[in-house]
Amino acid sequence: MTEEQKKQLEQQLWNIANALRGKMNADDFRDYILGFIFYKYLSEKMHSYANRELKSENMDYLELLGEDDDTQAFLGEIQLAAVEQLGYYLKPSDLFSQVALRGSENSFILGDLQRILNDIEQSTRGTDSEDDFDDLFYDLDLNSAKLGRSETAKNELISKILVHLNSIDFELEKTDSDVLGDAYEYLIGQFASGAGKKAGEFYTPKQVSTILAQIVTTGKSRLKNVYDPTCGSGSLLLRVAREVKEVGEYFGQEMNRTTYNLARMNMLLHDVHYSKFDLRQEDTLEHPQHDKDQRFEAVVANPPFSAQWKASDLQQADDRFSQYGRMAPSSKADFAFVQHMLHHLADNGTMAVILPHGVLFRGGAEGHIRQYLIKERNWLDAVIGLPANIFYGTSIPTSILVFKKCREHPDNILFIDASGKDHFEKAKNQNNLREQDITTIVDTYRQRQAKDKYSHLATMDEIADNDYNLNIPRYVDTFEEEEAIDLAAVAAEIKALDAEMIDIDNTIKGFCDELGIEAPL
Repeated sequence: MTEEQKKQLEQQLWNIANALRGKMNADDFRDYILGFIFYKYLSEKMHSYANRELKSENMDYLELLGEDDDTQAFLGEIQLAAVEQLGYYLKPSDLFSQVALRGSENSFILGDLQRILNDIEQSTRGTDSEDDFDDLFYDLDLNSAKLGRSETAKNELISKILVHLNSIDFELEKTDSDVLGDAYEYLIGQFASGAGKKAGEFYTPKQVSTILAQIVTTGKSRLKNVYDPTCGSGSLLLRVAREVKEVGEYFGQEMNRTTYNLARMNMLLHDVHYSKFDLRQEDTLEHPQHDKDQRFEAVVANPPFSAQWKASDLQQADDRFSQYGRMAPSSKADFAFVQHMLHHLADNGTMAVILPHGVLFRGGAEGHIRQYLIKERNWLDAVIGLPANIFYGTSIPTSILVFKKCREHPDNILFIDASGKDHFEKAKNQNNLREQDITTIVDTYRQRQAKDKYSHLATMDEIADNDYNLNIPRYVDTFEEEEAIDLAAVAAEIKALDAEMIDIDNTIKGFCDELGIEAPL
């Protein structure tokens, strides 16, 4: 499938979503359309896998619809193999195509559909994939009044969605194509663009994700693992994987249940095997779910900006925070996320985190933590300033902080100011980093270049002289001297204009005299 065909497919899906949601809130409809795309994916994956298993029998999986003993024996063997290989099981009559067919014939499918979604989850009980499928379809409430006032109206809407999706070929058989995963990412992004403040909870703009991903994979073709403590829909984790040949394991944590489900679906849709990702649902700072001794080679995150958290005295005994001597303020958890991430960063790893500009210069506990990270640990590798209004739900300028525990350049910190008007594209509702802007940021970081009015290598003495204040203008001078004004030329121009005005006034007076009217003053 060509790039143009992929774009057409993505637009087709978005058009379907807009056409079918009617008066339903886009945020609510997102859960349904994305959930059903995921169900279609699981079905087609199951169908393809079963057909490979039945190849020696010269049979198609859809031929096994009978209830006889031989058919059931075949299905029993396929189920055991599918749960082990795919992590779940769907019988032939429960495949997406079959349910969509029944819906197109005006059959009542809601009851069947609810059972099927439950059966997918039940097929994983007691297996290694149970955690990855548990309550995965929790947000697909087929009894919700949002779908329609009557059961008939609900059934009609769901049938339309399935029939429309069933007409689209996602080309799962083409192993070199990630069409469905890309389409899913596209829809998540489209829903995020219209979700206002909620968008930041589940999606980081692709342009920013790309910068983080390229930074943490610098100099590497493979990663042992990657971790995102506020993983949202999982897009940032998957973006990291695009920059290397292989990622061994994916780890993440997400507090919001709906977004957590979205992340697990996103992983599976991008053909990440259930055994290779470990996503958990809980508050990362209050209830971290991964082993406290676990370390990760790449750590990325877009935490909620200046969120509140319980910075209690009890947490001072927590290994993540105890060494710093101060706790991040309860009204601003930004540095608490940084501390948590650094705790899990491997000695050979790189960490990149998106934070509001306030973390660069605020005093108090944050200033103390900032000084400790630089003076005592020397873990801060780079500070990158981004333009305002490039994130969903907020227009504030942001920064990327890059950390390494074993820095190749321990004598300086790189500052990049990518917020200037020449380094982004100004759009109506949201500013964009263009491909060349992303390349400039990443190349400047990787080559560790000092560029006039763009980047600066600050020595550790320079940082100390600034009392560990990291405000970017202290280090990158972007001042543009205005062109000198020739006062003599301006005075001469004014004098000439005055003389010209006298001539014009005289002309007007002449016209007024001819007309016998009083000339204006």
